[in-house]
Amino acid sequence: MLRTLALTLCLLAASPVWSAGPVFDVHVHLREGETSLQQYRDDVRAAGLQLSGVGAMWFGGPHQARVGQLAEVRAGNDRIIALAAAHADVVPIATVHPYEGDAAMAELARVAAAGVRVLKLHAHTQGFDVSDSRVEALVRRAGELDMTVLLDNANILPGDSEKLFNLVVRVPKTRFILAHIGGLNFRFWNVLALARTADGFGFENLYFDISATVLVVAGSPMEAEFLWTLRNVGIDHVLLGSDYPQIGLGATVEALERLALTDEEKAKIRSANALRLFGR
Repeated sequence: MLRTLALTLCLLAASPVWSAGPVFDVHVHLREGETSLQQYRDDVRAAGLQLSGVGAMWFGGPHQARVGQLAEVRAGNDRIIALAAAHADVVPIATVHPYEGDAAMAELARVAAAGVRVLKLHAHTQGFDVSDSRVEALVRRAGELDMTVLLDNANILPGDSEKLFNLVVRVPKTRFILAHIGGLNFRFWNVLALARTADGFGFENLYFDISATVLVVAGSPMEAEFLWTLRNVGIDHVLLGSDYPQIGLGATVEALERLALTDEEKAKIRSANALRLFGR
């Protein structure tokens, strides 16, 4: 009996212990369609996790979706739409390049008609300026089509967070998710606590995913400031993303678990907020 008990305790100690409930991963790159999805699911299963949803995009890494690659962009969007049609838990994330002008608008309308509700844009890899008027026009149209816009906010480019703040202010009727919550410039987003004191600045349309950044911050001297930031932007507006395949969901959830958040706060970030945002 004692030997059995000791063995059980050892097995429990060797296994990750997660908060109750599945995880909605809003930031997954599936570059090879079904093959990548199966590899992702295997990785998630090995980490002992269950999924409530997957926000999946086809581009990233070697597939940059830059200006002048409209045919590749359309084909990639079609692949992710087909993947989502075959898997009920996959939320398809399409892209266009803002500098494609009318062609970008046409592709946006096409994917929206096919059921896509999330548009991903990445200023650094796609090579555009967030403050360009063509970006504003595109995300405004996305909002009119009831699409959420996911934008990179790793703060790799100068003025990244500041430009994104101004874009959100100019287009208040479009929902935005800012990936990586500013990277190590996450402190900037505490400005929302002050901005909300002005009339008409509720920022209810603004969400953040904490992919990648949470790994660096958890257990670091910055952790207390990070928690302060999450609560200032609003826990109800914080989402979990892995940025797979660069980072696994297991490592991301483990970092979230190490943060000194309440169980209720973690449950919202793990899944509840994304389920609400995506109407699932």
